[in-house]
Amino acid sequence: MTSKPIFPGLLMLLFAFSALPVLAQQDEDVRGAFMTTRPKTTDKGNTPPAKRTHRRPKPTPGSTPGPVSGGATTSGASKKGLPRMGLGLTLFMRDSNGLAVRTDPTHAFRKGDHVRFLLETNTDGYLYIFNTTNGGPATMIYPDQELDEAGNYIQAHVPFEIPSSLSAEERLRWLTFDQYPGAEKLYFVFTREPLAGAPIEDDLISFCRENAGKCPWHPSSELWAQIQNELSGAAQTSKATGVGVSQTSKEHRAATRGIGLNRDDPEPSLIMLTASSSKAILVTTVELVHNALSKLDSEFEEVQP
Repeated sequence: MTSKPIFPGLLMLLFAFSALPVLAQQDEDVRGAFMTTRPKTTDKGNTPPAKRTHRRPKPTPGSTPGPVSGGATTSGASKKGLPRMGLGLTLFMRDSNGLAVRTDPTHAFRKGDHVRFLLETNTDGYLYIFNTTNGGPATMIYPDQELDEAGNYIQAHVPFEIPSSLSAEERLRWLTFDQYPGAEKLYFVFTREPLAGAPIEDDLISFCRENAGKCPWHPSSELWAQIQNELSGAAQTSKATGVGVSQTSKEHRAATRGIGLNRDDPEPSLIMLTASSSKAILVTTVELVHNALSKLDSEFEEVQP
């Protein structure tokens, strides 16, 4: 008699445990697919540093690049040999000694916390970053008219920082949480070709020059709906690893000097891959939640009578 109410619960428990190896295998497959596109260690010495500009390369004769729209895929002829689109992301937080330490994006941040992203793609393409606060309107924070000549072209496995640790002022080297609690949602949009409807390079610079007060740029409702729709597409994610580990000198040197990473270098914390190599766009999100109080404020409140 007592076995009846227990049996469904037991089935659910067994199902949960049986799913663990499947999830672990998917996680391993995603990391493997991303990391094997990095060059081998022996190849690194022959690989010259990447160019420091993020402007798109000049088209080669016979190439016919075109903008990417929502739901875009790569044609059968042109997708041959291309890997699935992948994005590696590592979130660093500044510790009490000023060092960059890997942290989990689900960490509850406080006022005064400083963070920085290290991004890496597995193929050449264009990266856009949009931000919403507490579900509000979207703002494009990268490309930016004042950074990298408003370019957003990324080379495979050449990491770069948002914001850059090389900024002239300390306050510009980190994203700092203010006193207002909320949820910052970041949309990372990686495309094989420029995203239709989103200005970059000279177009973005001209727009901001001619439309004072309208920059950072905001996407149209149509474009934002396309980006939102891509979130429902099948994408595979490898969970965060290496939390609490300080940024290595190799990672920092690669990000600041435009040097490609190889297979022996540290892996990104999070890795996202499209389910198919025919997809020409990858959209993923990271939500950062912060409280109003700093750690010092919180400790002060706890000791109050």
